[in-house]
Amino acid sequence: MLKQFLQLKLSQKLSPQQIQLMKLIQLPTQAFEQRLKEEMVENPALEAGKEEDEYERDEFENEDYDDYDEFDNDRIDAEDINIDEYLSNDETPDYKLQANNYSDDDEDRSMPFAAPVSFHQDLINQLNTFILNDEEREIAEFLVGSIDDMGYIRRSVPDIVDDMAFTQGIYTDEKNVERILHIIHELEPSGVGARDLQECLLLQLKHKTPTESVDLAIDILENQFESFTKKHYDKLLQKYGISQDQLKKAIDEIEKLNPKPGGAFTGNNKMIEHIVPDFTIRIVDGELELTLNGRNAPELHVSKDYQEMMQTYKASRDKSNQQKEAVQFIKQKLDSAKWFIDAIRQRQETLFVTMNAIMHYQEEYFLDGDETKLKPMILKDIADMIGLDISTVSRVANSKYVETPYGTKLIKEFFSEAMKNDQGEDVSTLEIKKILQNVIEEEDKQKPLPDDQLADILKEKGYPIARRTIAKYREQLDIPVARMRKKI
Repeated sequence: MLKQFLQLKLSQKLSPQQIQLMKLIQLPTQAFEQRLKEEMVENPALEAGKEEDEYERDEFENEDYDDYDEFDNDRIDAEDINIDEYLSNDETPDYKLQANNYSDDDEDRSMPFAAPVSFHQDLINQLNTFILNDEEREIAEFLVGSIDDMGYIRRSVPDIVDDMAFTQGIYTDEKNVERILHIIHELEPSGVGARDLQECLLLQLKHKTPTESVDLAIDILENQFESFTKKHYDKLLQKYGISQDQLKKAIDEIEKLNPKPGGAFTGNNKMIEHIVPDFTIRIVDGELELTLNGRNAPELHVSKDYQEMMQTYKASRDKSNQQKEAVQFIKQKLDSAKWFIDAIRQRQETLFVTMNAIMHYQEEYFLDGDETKLKPMILKDIADMIGLDISTVSRVANSKYVETPYGTKLIKEFFSEAMKNDQGEDVSTLEIKKILQNVIEEEDKQKPLPDDQLADILKEKGYPIARRTIAKYREQLDIPVARMRKKI
């Protein structure tokens, strides 16, 4: 039995130029410059700078190359394009995972620098100042190799003894390893080779000149470590029968210590992150002025030599197979160059229009820098203003920086959800977080405010926020709970 039915299928077809444009839009300045360099190398029909003869350029740019479609066997069909291969997932595109937006053209990019000695090599070098026999040195070097980048040995001595036997053929016992470990603890930075935080802090204190405060700090860490970490200061005062001032001096000694002795060393080996703003906002005569970084607006043109080669072919009557192959190559390069130039122009316009809309939407903030004046703003608000897709706005917001009179900001930081205040008005969650941060900064650190009291204070200020929401915002601001904010 033959059945007839109607099937509707919605499919998204993107032309190669649309794909090219979306990929270009998501690139920050540094990555865009690199992409431009790659295209210039790959396509000899694309040239930098202004074209000298404007008249001839316009004549050639209006030239229709469709007469040569018989040679264009590599035309791309939109149906054959796998969009996923070209575009990052909108939820977590690659540019969200990094912010190293420095330019290859920065002056210091070719500056020579001394290759730093690694953290572990520095420790090995220090071992050379100790008199050790061959077995002791093998154990010491194995222990150094077991130290992580933060400066800790996070394995038990029995495990280390077993590992040395199985992997290095070094047969020893726990007592011998413990003895060599004491030598490791003499190395710099102080605290290196500790098995846990408590041991790390104690090693550093024991290297200090003994004073009343240092001795008390050592006693607290050795015998009352849990009370110290939980900030149960009343218990410590009662236990030692001391004044608040004495306890404060001891705690100050502990707080000066480095809980990650290897961190400072390894941090020196990291590349400094340079950020090149994609936009600049200035205040001129009380008005906001937006400019796009000039590196995003390169001057490009189609090669006149390639255009003339195409004209020569057009005038030729007899065309050999070799000529046909050559003109196919020329046509593809010319089309690609015109296509790329057009995509860059559209990218410039999209970036400027999007940032301009954001600037005017948040005009009150950009005029005085008060973060509490940031209005609730979601991607759809800007997309509706400029008539672009939300995903396009997302690509601009998530990957671009703007230089303002108040510092260089990642554009996505200006976006936030809305909440109602007690007047029924929409306020930005950014505004509420800023007020919450200010309240915590001004609290009495001897009696820090728990979340329920913070909720009451914000309610008094006109922001009826639940305690669990306060806790969520506090965690997003990387602010610890009240007990951990307590100071003597």
